[in-house]
Amino acid sequence: MEARRETPLGDTQDPHAMPGSWATARRLLRWAREHWLLSILVLATLVRFYHLTAAAIWGDEGASLLLSQYSLAGIWEHAAHDVHPPLYFMLLHGWIGLFGDGIFSIRSLSALSGIATVGLGVWLVDLLATRRAALLAGVLLALLPTAVRYSQEVRMYSLLGLWLIGATIALVCWIKRPQRTRYLVIYTLLMSAAFYTHYFTALCVLCHWLYLGLIRVQPGYRLRHIQRSGWWLANVAIVALYLPWVPNLIDLVQHMDQLKANGDVGWEAPVTLGSLPSMIWSFLIQDDGENLPTLIFIALPLALLALAGVALARDRSVFRGSALAVIYTVLPVLLVFAVSFISPVFIERYLTAYALGLPMLVALAIDRLYADFKVLALAVLILFVGVELVGLKNNASVDTDDQISVMVSYVNQHFTPGDRIVTSDMLWYLSYVYYNRTDARPLLYTPPLADGRSSRPNAYGFGTLVTNDVYLDSLGALPKGTGRVWLVGSVDGPDEFAPLPAGWQRVSETRAGGAEARLYVLK
Repeated sequence: MEARRETPLGDTQDPHAMPGSWATARRLLRWAREHWLLSILVLATLVRFYHLTAAAIWGDEGASLLLSQYSLAGIWEHAAHDVHPPLYFMLLHGWIGLFGDGIFSIRSLSALSGIATVGLGVWLVDLLATRRAALLAGVLLALLPTAVRYSQEVRMYSLLGLWLIGATIALVCWIKRPQRTRYLVIYTLLMSAAFYTHYFTALCVLCHWLYLGLIRVQPGYRLRHIQRSGWWLANVAIVALYLPWVPNLIDLVQHMDQLKANGDVGWEAPVTLGSLPSMIWSFLIQDDGENLPTLIFIALPLALLALAGVALARDRSVFRGSALAVIYTVLPVLLVFAVSFISPVFIERYLTAYALGLPMLVALAIDRLYADFKVLALAVLILFVGVELVGLKNNASVDTDDQISVMVSYVNQHFTPGDRIVTSDMLWYLSYVYYNRTDARPLLYTPPLADGRSSRPNAYGFGTLVTNDVYLDSLGALPKGTGRVWLVGSVDGPDEFAPLPAGWQRVSETRAGGAEARLYVLK
Protein backbone atom coordinates (compact mmCIF):
# COMPACT_ATOMS: atom_id res chain seq x y z
CA MET A 1 0.00 0.00 0.00
CA GLU A 2 1.43 3.39 -1.02
CA ALA A 3 2.42 5.64 1.88
CA ARG A 4 0.59 8.93 2.30
CA ARG A 5 2.27 11.89 0.57
CA GLU A 6 2.39 15.25 2.28
CA THR A 7 3.24 18.51 0.62
CA PRO A 8 4.20 21.94 1.95
CA LEU A 9 0.69 23.10 1.07
CA GLY A 10 -0.54 21.00 3.94
CA ASP A 11 -2.72 18.73 1.79
CA THR A 12 -2.93 15.25 3.27
CA GLN A 13 -5.15 12.26 3.11
CA ASP A 14 -4.74 11.48 6.81
CA PRO A 15 -8.19 11.83 8.43
CA HIS A 16 -6.55 12.03 11.86
CA ALA A 17 -4.35 14.99 10.97
CA MET A 18 -4.38 17.76 13.59
CA PRO A 19 -6.64 20.64 12.57
CA GLY A 20 -5.58 24.24 12.37
CA SER A 21 -2.45 26.23 11.62
CA TRP A 22 -0.32 24.41 14.22
CA ALA A 23 -0.88 21.11 12.45
CA THR A 24 -0.01 22.72 9.13
CA ALA A 25 3.17 24.15 10.61
CA ARG A 26 4.16 20.74 11.96
CA ARG A 27 3.57 19.12 8.58
CA LEU A 28 5.68 21.79 6.92
CA LEU A 29 8.52 21.27 9.37
CA ARG A 30 8.34 17.50 8.98
CA TRP A 31 8.32 17.81 5.20
CA ALA A 32 11.34 20.15 5.29
CA ARG A 33 13.25 17.78 7.58
CA GLU A 34 12.48 14.74 5.46
CA HIS A 35 13.70 16.52 2.32
CA TRP A 36 16.84 17.96 3.93
CA LEU A 37 15.54 21.37 2.91
CA LEU A 38 17.57 23.39 5.40
CA SER A 39 20.85 21.79 4.29
CA ILE A 40 19.98 22.34 0.63
CA LEU A 41 19.10 25.99 1.25
CA VAL A 42 22.32 26.51 3.20
CA LEU A 43 24.26 25.12 0.23
CA ALA A 44 22.33 27.39 -2.15
CA THR A 45 23.03 30.36 0.12
CA LEU A 46 26.76 29.68 0.35
CA VAL A 47 27.33 29.47 -3.40
CA ARG A 48 25.15 32.53 -4.15
CA PHE A 49 26.64 34.82 -1.53
CA TYR A 50 30.22 33.69 -2.19
CA HIS A 51 31.96 36.48 -4.13
CA LEU A 52 28.63 38.30 -4.37
CA THR A 53 30.35 41.68 -4.54
CA ALA A 54 33.55 40.62 -6.35
CA ALA A 55 32.50 41.65 -9.87
CA ALA A 56 31.85 45.34 -10.45
CA ILE A 57 28.47 46.67 -11.46
CA TRP A 58 28.23 46.46 -15.25
CA GLY A 59 26.11 48.40 -17.71
CA ASP A 60 22.85 46.43 -17.45
CA GLU A 61 23.01 46.51 -13.66
CA GLY A 62 23.69 50.23 -13.77
CA ALA A 63 20.58 50.65 -15.90
CA SER A 64 18.54 48.76 -13.29
CA LEU A 65 19.80 51.12 -10.61
CA LEU A 66 19.11 54.27 -12.60
CA LEU A 67 15.58 53.12 -13.41
CA SER A 68 14.89 52.13 -9.80
CA GLN A 69 15.68 55.70 -8.66
CA TYR A 70 12.46 57.01 -10.20
CA SER A 71 9.12 57.03 -8.39
CA LEU A 72 6.85 54.07 -9.08
CA ALA A 73 4.98 56.15 -11.66
CA GLY A 74 8.29 57.16 -13.22
CA ILE A 75 9.44 53.53 -13.36
CA TRP A 76 6.22 52.59 -15.15
CA GLU A 77 6.75 55.40 -17.66
CA HIS A 78 10.41 54.74 -18.39
CA ALA A 79 10.11 50.94 -18.38
CA ALA A 80 7.52 51.41 -21.12
CA HIS A 81 10.43 52.57 -23.32
CA ASP A 82 12.82 49.91 -22.04
CA VAL A 83 13.15 46.31 -23.21
CA HIS A 84 11.83 44.89 -19.92
CA PRO A 85 8.56 45.34 -17.98
CA PRO A 86 8.54 47.34 -14.71
CA LEU A 87 7.95 44.95 -11.79
CA TYR A 88 11.57 44.08 -10.96
CA PHE A 89 12.58 47.75 -10.97
CA MET A 90 9.66 48.63 -8.69
CA LEU A 91 10.68 45.92 -6.24
CA LEU A 92 14.31 47.10 -6.43
CA HIS A 93 13.09 50.65 -5.72
CA GLY A 94 11.44 49.46 -2.51
CA TRP A 95 14.39 47.22 -1.62
CA ILE A 96 16.84 50.11 -1.87
CA GLY A 97 14.51 52.23 0.22
CA LEU A 98 14.70 49.62 2.98
CA PHE A 99 18.28 48.38 2.75
CA GLY A 100 20.25 51.00 0.82
CA ASP A 101 22.08 50.84 -2.50
CA GLY A 102 25.30 49.14 -1.40
CA ILE A 103 26.43 46.46 -3.82
CA PHE A 104 25.82 43.68 -1.27
CA SER A 105 22.30 44.93 -0.62
CA ILE A 106 21.21 45.41 -4.22
CA ARG A 107 22.52 42.02 -5.32
CA SER A 108 20.98 40.30 -2.32
CA LEU A 109 17.51 40.75 -3.83
CA SER A 110 18.47 38.44 -6.69
CA ALA A 111 20.42 36.09 -4.41
CA LEU A 112 17.46 35.59 -2.08
CA SER A 113 15.16 35.03 -5.06
CA GLY A 114 17.56 32.36 -6.32
CA ILE A 115 17.71 30.64 -2.92
CA ALA A 116 13.91 30.61 -2.65
CA THR A 117 13.71 29.15 -6.16
CA VAL A 118 15.86 26.20 -5.07
CA GLY A 119 13.38 25.47 -2.29
CA LEU A 120 10.51 25.67 -4.76
CA GLY A 121 12.37 23.30 -7.08
CA VAL A 122 12.52 20.70 -4.30
CA TRP A 123 8.79 21.13 -3.80
CA LEU A 124 7.99 20.82 -7.49
CA VAL A 125 9.98 17.61 -7.99
CA ASP A 126 8.45 16.16 -4.84
CA LEU A 127 5.04 16.73 -6.44
CA LEU A 128 6.18 15.09 -9.67
CA ALA A 129 8.16 12.13 -8.31
CA THR A 130 9.77 10.76 -5.15
CA ARG A 131 11.39 12.25 -2.10
CA ARG A 132 14.77 11.02 -3.33
CA ALA A 133 14.31 12.78 -6.67
CA ALA A 134 13.31 15.97 -4.86
CA LEU A 135 16.41 15.87 -2.66
CA LEU A 136 18.66 15.29 -5.68
CA ALA A 137 16.97 18.10 -7.58
CA GLY A 138 17.54 20.45 -4.66
CA VAL A 139 21.28 19.76 -4.54
CA LEU A 140 21.69 20.05 -8.31
CA LEU A 141 19.60 23.24 -8.43
CA ALA A 142 21.63 24.75 -5.60
CA LEU A 143 24.81 24.22 -7.65
CA LEU A 144 23.46 25.14 -11.11
CA PRO A 145 26.05 27.66 -12.40
CA THR A 146 23.76 29.77 -14.60
CA ALA A 147 21.29 30.12 -11.72
CA VAL A 148 24.10 31.12 -9.36
CA ARG A 149 25.45 33.68 -11.81
CA TYR A 150 22.15 35.46 -12.34
CA SER A 151 21.42 35.30 -8.61
CA GLN A 152 24.40 37.65 -8.34
CA GLU A 153 23.23 40.36 -10.74
CA VAL A 154 21.02 43.37 -10.26
CA ARG A 155 18.64 42.16 -12.96
CA MET A 156 15.31 40.36 -13.15
CA TYR A 157 16.36 36.89 -14.29
CA SER A 158 16.52 35.26 -10.86
CA LEU A 159 13.16 36.74 -9.90
CA LEU A 160 11.61 35.41 -13.11
CA GLY A 161 12.69 31.88 -12.19
CA LEU A 162 11.02 32.28 -8.81
CA TRP A 163 7.70 33.30 -10.37
CA LEU A 164 7.72 30.60 -13.04
CA ILE A 165 8.64 27.67 -10.78
CA GLY A 166 6.08 28.89 -8.25
CA ALA A 167 3.40 29.09 -10.94
CA THR A 168 4.27 25.59 -12.17
CA ILE A 169 3.87 24.25 -8.62
CA ALA A 170 0.43 25.89 -8.42
CA LEU A 171 -0.48 24.31 -11.76
CA VAL A 172 0.55 20.81 -10.63
CA CYS A 173 -1.32 21.19 -7.33
CA TRP A 174 -4.45 22.20 -9.24
CA ILE A 175 -4.10 19.28 -11.64
CA LYS A 176 -3.98 16.89 -8.68
CA ARG A 177 -6.88 18.60 -6.89
CA PRO A 178 -8.90 20.53 -9.48
CA GLN A 179 -11.66 21.26 -6.98
CA ARG A 180 -9.25 23.54 -5.09
CA THR A 181 -9.66 26.80 -7.04
CA ARG A 182 -7.20 28.60 -4.77
CA TYR A 183 -4.40 26.98 -6.74
CA LEU A 184 -5.64 28.66 -9.91
CA VAL A 185 -5.79 31.99 -8.09
CA ILE A 186 -2.18 31.57 -7.00
CA TYR A 187 -1.25 30.52 -10.54
CA THR A 188 -2.91 33.62 -11.98
CA LEU A 189 -1.10 35.97 -9.61
CA LEU A 190 2.32 34.37 -10.12
CA MET A 191 2.04 34.26 -13.90
CA SER A 192 0.88 37.87 -13.95
CA ALA A 193 3.89 38.84 -11.84
CA ALA A 194 6.11 36.95 -14.28
CA PHE A 195 4.63 38.78 -17.27
CA TYR A 196 5.36 42.09 -15.53
CA THR A 197 8.95 40.89 -14.97
CA HIS A 198 10.02 39.58 -18.39
CA TYR A 199 8.42 39.12 -21.80
CA PHE A 200 9.82 35.58 -22.15
CA THR A 201 7.13 34.50 -19.68
CA ALA A 202 5.06 33.79 -22.80
CA LEU A 203 7.23 30.70 -23.36
CA CYS A 204 6.11 29.28 -20.00
CA VAL A 205 2.48 29.76 -21.01
CA LEU A 206 3.12 27.65 -24.10
CA CYS A 207 4.76 24.97 -21.95
CA HIS A 208 1.81 24.75 -19.57
CA TRP A 209 -0.77 24.60 -22.36
CA LEU A 210 1.21 21.96 -24.22
CA TYR A 211 1.51 19.84 -21.09
CA LEU A 212 -2.21 20.04 -20.40
CA GLY A 213 -2.89 19.12 -24.02
CA LEU A 214 -0.53 16.15 -23.73
CA ILE A 215 -2.12 14.66 -20.63
CA ARG A 216 -5.52 15.17 -22.25
CA VAL A 217 -4.68 12.91 -25.21
CA GLN A 218 -2.35 10.42 -23.49
CA PRO A 219 -3.29 6.72 -23.83
CA GLY A 220 -5.16 5.29 -20.91
CA TYR A 221 -6.38 7.64 -18.20
CA ARG A 222 -6.94 11.06 -19.76
CA LEU A 223 -6.91 14.23 -17.70
CA ARG A 224 -9.34 16.81 -19.04
CA HIS A 225 -8.05 19.85 -17.16
CA ILE A 226 -7.48 21.80 -20.36
CA GLN A 227 -11.24 21.74 -20.93
CA ARG A 228 -12.17 22.98 -17.45
CA SER A 229 -13.71 26.44 -17.23
CA GLY A 230 -11.49 27.32 -14.28
CA TRP A 231 -8.36 26.97 -16.42
CA TRP A 232 -9.76 29.19 -19.12
CA LEU A 233 -10.94 31.78 -16.58
CA ALA A 234 -7.49 31.82 -14.99
CA ASN A 235 -5.88 32.60 -18.33
CA VAL A 236 -8.47 35.27 -19.08
CA ALA A 237 -7.68 36.79 -15.67
CA ILE A 238 -3.95 36.85 -16.51
CA VAL A 239 -4.71 38.68 -19.75
CA ALA A 240 -6.97 41.13 -17.88
CA LEU A 241 -4.29 41.86 -15.29
CA TYR A 242 -1.78 42.46 -18.07
CA LEU A 243 -4.02 44.76 -20.11
CA PRO A 244 -2.72 47.99 -18.47
CA TRP A 245 0.72 47.18 -19.86
CA VAL A 246 -0.36 46.11 -23.34
CA PRO A 247 -0.39 49.65 -24.86
CA ASN A 248 3.20 50.09 -23.72
CA LEU A 249 4.17 46.76 -25.24
CA ILE A 250 2.52 47.67 -28.54
CA ASP A 251 4.32 51.03 -28.56
CA LEU A 252 7.63 49.28 -27.89
CA VAL A 253 7.11 46.87 -30.77
CA GLN A 254 6.22 49.75 -33.08
CA HIS A 255 9.48 51.50 -32.15
CA MET A 256 11.70 48.45 -32.48
CA ASP A 257 13.82 50.30 -35.04
CA GLN A 258 14.69 52.90 -32.41
CA LEU A 259 15.71 50.18 -29.96
CA LYS A 260 17.92 48.71 -32.68
CA ALA A 261 19.39 52.14 -33.42
CA ASN A 262 20.47 52.44 -29.78
CA GLY A 263 21.86 48.91 -29.74
CA ASP A 264 19.42 47.77 -27.03
CA VAL A 265 18.21 44.99 -29.32
CA GLY A 266 19.75 43.53 -32.43
CA TRP A 267 23.25 43.36 -30.95
CA GLU A 268 23.12 39.59 -30.47
CA ALA A 269 25.40 37.49 -32.67
CA PRO A 270 23.74 35.34 -35.37
CA VAL A 271 23.17 31.74 -34.34
CA THR A 272 24.61 28.63 -35.95
CA LEU A 273 23.84 24.97 -35.43
CA GLY A 274 26.64 24.93 -32.86
CA SER A 275 24.89 27.63 -30.80
CA LEU A 276 22.52 25.09 -29.28
CA PRO A 277 25.13 22.82 -27.64
CA SER A 278 27.08 25.98 -26.75
CA MET A 279 24.07 27.21 -24.78
CA ILE A 280 23.91 23.96 -22.82
CA TRP A 281 27.60 24.24 -21.96
CA SER A 282 27.09 27.87 -20.94
CA PHE A 283 24.31 26.88 -18.55
CA LEU A 284 26.57 24.33 -16.87
CA ILE A 285 30.16 25.58 -17.01
CA GLN A 286 29.78 29.32 -17.82
CA ASP A 287 31.73 28.80 -21.02
CA ASP A 288 30.45 28.16 -24.53
CA GLY A 289 32.55 25.00 -24.80
CA GLU A 290 33.60 25.78 -28.37
CA ASN A 291 37.25 25.11 -27.54
CA LEU A 292 36.45 21.57 -26.43
CA PRO A 293 37.08 18.55 -28.69
CA THR A 294 34.09 17.99 -30.96
CA LEU A 295 33.13 14.66 -29.39
CA ILE A 296 33.03 16.17 -25.91
CA PHE A 297 31.27 19.28 -27.21
CA ILE A 298 28.33 17.25 -28.48
CA ALA A 299 28.48 14.50 -25.85
CA LEU A 300 27.01 16.54 -22.99
CA PRO A 301 23.88 17.75 -24.85
CA LEU A 302 23.31 14.21 -26.18
CA ALA A 303 23.75 12.74 -22.69
CA LEU A 304 21.20 15.19 -21.29
CA LEU A 305 18.82 14.28 -24.10
CA ALA A 306 19.24 10.61 -23.23
CA LEU A 307 18.53 11.35 -19.56
CA ALA A 308 15.37 13.19 -20.55
CA GLY A 309 14.37 10.09 -22.49
CA VAL A 310 15.00 7.92 -19.44
CA ALA A 311 12.90 10.20 -17.24
CA LEU A 312 10.05 10.03 -19.75
CA ALA A 313 10.23 6.32 -20.52
CA ARG A 314 10.31 5.21 -16.88
CA ASP A 315 7.54 7.57 -15.74
CA ARG A 316 4.51 5.45 -14.86
CA SER A 317 2.55 8.17 -13.11
CA VAL A 318 -0.91 9.27 -14.22
CA PHE A 319 0.18 12.92 -14.28
CA ARG A 320 3.29 12.40 -16.42
CA GLY A 321 5.36 14.83 -14.39
CA SER A 322 8.49 14.06 -16.38
CA ALA A 323 6.73 15.32 -19.50
CA LEU A 324 6.13 18.65 -17.78
CA ALA A 325 9.80 18.89 -16.79
CA VAL A 326 10.96 18.05 -20.32
CA ILE A 327 8.57 20.51 -21.96
CA TYR A 328 9.49 23.31 -19.54
CA THR A 329 13.20 22.79 -20.13
CA VAL A 330 13.40 21.94 -23.82
CA LEU A 331 10.59 23.82 -25.59
CA PRO A 332 11.67 27.40 -24.71
CA VAL A 333 15.29 26.74 -25.66
CA LEU A 334 14.34 25.19 -29.01
CA LEU A 335 11.80 27.92 -29.82
CA VAL A 336 14.20 30.77 -29.06
CA PHE A 337 16.97 28.97 -30.96
CA ALA A 338 14.70 28.62 -34.03
CA VAL A 339 13.49 32.23 -33.86
CA SER A 340 17.08 33.43 -33.57
CA PHE A 341 17.80 32.38 -37.15
CA ILE A 342 15.44 35.23 -38.06
CA SER A 343 16.10 37.67 -35.22
CA PRO A 344 18.89 36.66 -32.79
CA VAL A 345 17.75 36.52 -29.16
CA PHE A 346 19.53 33.33 -28.10
CA ILE A 347 21.10 34.74 -24.93
CA GLU A 348 21.87 32.72 -21.81
CA ARG A 349 20.36 35.10 -19.28
CA TYR A 350 17.05 35.27 -21.17
CA LEU A 351 16.69 31.49 -20.78
CA THR A 352 18.13 30.93 -17.31
CA ALA A 353 14.66 30.56 -15.78
CA TYR A 354 14.06 27.61 -18.11
CA ALA A 355 17.52 26.15 -17.53
CA LEU A 356 16.29 25.50 -13.99
CA GLY A 357 14.58 22.46 -15.47
CA LEU A 358 17.90 20.79 -16.33
CA PRO A 359 18.77 19.71 -12.74
CA MET A 360 15.20 18.57 -12.23
CA LEU A 361 15.33 16.38 -15.35
CA VAL A 362 18.67 14.89 -14.30
CA ALA A 363 17.32 14.22 -10.80
CA LEU A 364 14.26 12.46 -12.23
CA ALA A 365 16.44 10.31 -14.49
CA ILE A 366 18.88 9.38 -11.71
CA ASP A 367 16.00 8.51 -9.40
CA ARG A 368 14.46 6.19 -12.00
CA LEU A 369 17.78 4.64 -12.97
CA TYR A 370 18.69 3.90 -9.37
CA ALA A 371 16.17 1.10 -8.94
CA ASP A 372 17.83 -1.11 -11.59
CA PHE A 373 21.18 0.52 -12.39
CA LYS A 374 22.60 1.91 -9.15
CA VAL A 375 26.18 2.24 -10.37
CA LEU A 376 25.11 4.06 -13.53
CA ALA A 377 22.83 6.35 -11.53
CA LEU A 378 25.62 7.26 -9.12
CA ALA A 379 28.05 7.81 -12.01
CA VAL A 380 25.60 10.22 -13.68
CA LEU A 381 25.18 12.08 -10.41
CA ILE A 382 28.91 12.40 -9.82
CA LEU A 383 29.58 13.53 -13.40
CA PHE A 384 26.81 16.13 -13.37
CA VAL A 385 27.91 17.53 -10.03
CA GLY A 386 31.49 17.62 -11.33
CA VAL A 387 30.43 19.62 -14.39
CA GLU A 388 28.49 22.04 -12.17
CA LEU A 389 31.50 22.51 -9.90
CA VAL A 390 33.59 23.48 -12.94
CA GLY A 391 30.95 26.09 -13.75
CA LEU A 392 30.91 27.40 -10.20
CA LYS A 393 34.69 27.75 -10.29
CA ASN A 394 34.50 29.65 -13.58
CA ASN A 395 31.75 31.85 -12.20
CA ALA A 396 33.76 32.69 -9.08
CA SER A 397 37.01 33.37 -10.96
CA VAL A 398 36.84 37.15 -10.61
CA ASP A 399 39.95 39.33 -10.45
CA THR A 400 38.86 42.00 -8.01
CA ASP A 401 41.83 44.18 -9.02
CA ASP A 402 40.69 44.24 -12.65
CA GLN A 403 37.24 45.80 -12.31
CA ILE A 404 35.92 49.15 -13.48
CA SER A 405 35.30 50.03 -9.83
CA VAL A 406 39.08 50.10 -9.30
CA MET A 407 39.50 52.63 -12.10
CA VAL A 408 36.65 54.83 -10.83
CA SER A 409 38.09 54.69 -7.31
CA TYR A 410 41.37 56.04 -8.70
CA VAL A 411 39.53 58.95 -10.30
CA ASN A 412 37.59 59.60 -7.09
CA GLN A 413 40.86 59.78 -5.13
CA HIS A 414 42.64 62.07 -7.60
CA PHE A 415 39.69 64.27 -8.46
CA THR A 416 39.98 68.01 -8.00
CA PRO A 417 36.84 70.15 -7.62
CA GLY A 418 36.04 71.58 -11.03
CA ASP A 419 37.34 68.58 -12.99
CA ARG A 420 35.09 67.25 -15.75
CA ILE A 421 34.43 63.55 -16.43
CA VAL A 422 33.46 62.32 -19.90
CA THR A 423 32.61 58.70 -20.78
CA SER A 424 32.77 57.35 -24.32
CA ASP A 425 29.99 54.78 -24.21
CA MET A 426 26.55 54.30 -22.64
CA LEU A 427 27.57 51.06 -20.88
CA TRP A 428 30.64 52.71 -19.37
CA TYR A 429 28.45 55.63 -18.31
CA LEU A 430 25.93 53.37 -16.57
CA SER A 431 28.68 51.60 -14.63
CA TYR A 432 30.59 54.77 -13.83
CA VAL A 433 27.61 56.60 -12.35
CA TYR A 434 27.19 53.99 -9.63
CA TYR A 435 30.77 54.29 -8.38
CA ASN A 436 31.18 58.03 -8.85
CA ARG A 437 31.88 59.74 -5.51
CA THR A 438 32.79 63.18 -6.83
CA ASP A 439 30.56 66.23 -7.14
CA ALA A 440 30.92 66.15 -10.92
CA ARG A 441 28.16 64.69 -13.07
CA PRO A 442 29.72 62.31 -15.62
CA LEU A 443 28.95 63.23 -19.23
CA LEU A 444 28.36 60.93 -22.21
CA TYR A 445 30.32 61.76 -25.36
CA THR A 446 28.05 61.78 -28.42
CA PRO A 447 29.98 63.25 -31.37
CA PRO A 448 28.19 63.65 -34.72
CA LEU A 449 28.31 60.65 -37.06
CA ALA A 450 30.30 60.71 -40.28
CA ASP A 451 27.20 61.78 -42.22
CA GLY A 452 26.54 64.63 -39.80
CA ARG A 453 23.64 62.98 -37.93
CA SER A 454 23.58 63.06 -34.14
CA SER A 455 24.82 59.99 -32.28
CA ARG A 456 22.71 60.76 -29.22
CA PRO A 457 20.49 57.85 -28.10
CA ASN A 458 16.78 58.27 -28.66
CA ALA A 459 14.11 57.97 -25.98
CA TYR A 460 13.99 54.15 -26.06
CA GLY A 461 16.10 51.52 -24.34
CA PHE A 462 18.87 52.91 -22.15
CA GLY A 463 18.27 56.29 -23.74
CA THR A 464 15.13 56.73 -21.66
CA LEU A 465 17.31 56.89 -18.54
CA VAL A 466 19.51 59.79 -19.64
CA THR A 467 18.51 63.45 -19.86
CA ASN A 468 19.80 65.72 -22.63
CA ASP A 469 22.12 67.68 -20.32
CA VAL A 470 24.26 64.53 -19.90
CA TYR A 471 25.23 64.44 -23.58
CA LEU A 472 28.37 66.15 -24.85
CA ASP A 473 28.60 66.50 -28.63
CA SER A 474 32.02 68.17 -28.74
CA LEU A 475 35.00 68.06 -26.41
CA GLY A 476 35.73 71.62 -27.40
CA ALA A 477 32.42 72.69 -25.83
CA LEU A 478 33.58 71.76 -22.33
CA PRO A 479 33.86 74.70 -19.91
CA LYS A 480 37.46 75.19 -18.93
CA GLY A 481 36.83 74.83 -15.17
CA THR A 482 40.08 73.75 -13.52
CA GLY A 483 41.50 72.93 -16.91
CA ARG A 484 41.43 69.19 -16.13
CA VAL A 485 39.33 66.57 -17.92
CA TRP A 486 39.01 62.83 -17.28
CA LEU A 487 38.24 60.81 -20.40
CA VAL A 488 36.84 57.35 -19.66
CA GLY A 489 36.74 54.81 -22.48
CA SER A 490 37.68 51.33 -23.65
CA VAL A 491 41.21 49.97 -23.34
CA ASP A 492 41.07 48.08 -26.61
CA GLY A 493 40.25 49.38 -30.06
CA PRO A 494 40.59 52.85 -31.55
CA ASP A 495 40.51 55.95 -29.40
CA GLU A 496 36.82 56.88 -29.09
CA PHE A 497 37.71 60.52 -28.30
CA ALA A 498 40.08 61.15 -31.23
CA PRO A 499 40.85 63.69 -32.48
CA LEU A 500 41.36 65.68 -29.28
CA PRO A 501 41.19 69.48 -29.32
CA ALA A 502 44.50 71.27 -29.67
CA GLY A 503 46.42 71.91 -26.49
CA TRP A 504 45.22 68.90 -24.50
CA GLN A 505 48.10 67.30 -22.61
CA ARG A 506 47.83 63.86 -21.01
CA VAL A 507 49.27 63.81 -17.50
CA SER A 508 48.16 60.43 -16.11
CA GLU A 509 46.08 57.35 -16.83
CA THR A 510 44.77 54.23 -15.08
CA ARG A 511 43.24 51.02 -16.40
CA ALA A 512 41.01 48.33 -14.90
CA GLY A 513 38.09 46.20 -15.98
CA GLY A 514 38.55 46.83 -19.69
CA ALA A 515 38.27 50.60 -19.24
CA GLU A 516 40.77 53.38 -18.83
CA ALA A 517 40.63 56.88 -17.40
CA ARG A 518 43.01 59.44 -18.90
CA LEU A 519 43.58 62.77 -17.20
CA TYR A 520 44.21 65.75 -19.50
CA VAL A 521 45.21 69.30 -18.73
CA LEU A 522 43.85 71.92 -21.09
CA LYS A 523 46.59 74.35 -22.11
